Amino acid sequence: METEMINPRNINRRNFVLASTSVVSVGVLGTSISYARSGKGNKDNSMTSNIDWKSIKKSEWKTRLTTDEFHVMRKEGTERPWSSEHNDEKRAGTFNCAACGLPLFESVAKFESGTGWPSFWKPIAGNVETKRDFKMLVPRTEYHCKRCGAHQGHVFKDGPNPTGLRYCNNGVALDFEPS
Repeated sequence: METEMINPRNINRRNFVLASTSVVSVGVLGTSISYARSGKGNKDNSMTSNIDWKSIKKSEWKTRLTTDEFHVMRKEGTERPWSSEHNDEKRAGTFNCAACGLPLFESVAKFESGTGWPSFWKPIAGNVETKRDFKMLVPRTEYHCKRCGAHQGHVFKDGPNPTGLRYCNNGVALDFEPS
C-alpha cells in the first residue's frame, strides 16, 4: 500500500483530520515509550539491570522520579511521618528501591516502630551502603541503595532483636512487591 503525500494547496478537512491524528498518535506513542524507559512506568529489575545507575545525571533523575521521590532519594530529604502507605503494609513480599528496583528489605524484617516511617531490623545482605551524616549536628548513620545511591533513611540502635537496629525508611523511596 502506497502512502500519498498531502499537497498543502489541496488540503481539505478530511486530510487535515487524518494528518492531525497521525501526528498526535506518534506523539502519544513516543511519550509512552519514553515513560516506560524512564523507570516510572517500569521498575522491573530484569529489564533495568544493565544500566549504570550511579552515572545517571541529576537532570535525568528529575525526569525519572516524582518531585517527592527526587527530594528524598537524590537530595537526602525526609518525608512527613505517617504519610506512607507502606506503614500499614502487612503482606509477604519485598520492599525495593523506588529508583532502580533493587530489593532492599524482606517483609519478615519489617516491624511497627511507632515512628511514622516504615521500619526494618535488617536489610537484604549487600544491598545497602551506609555513611555518617552530620546534618542534625549529632552524628547519625544514613543508608542508601547500593546500586543507584538513592537515599533511603537512617539506622538507629533502638530496634528489636536479633540485630537491635532500626532501619527507618522513607516510604516514598520504596516500592512493595508482594510474593
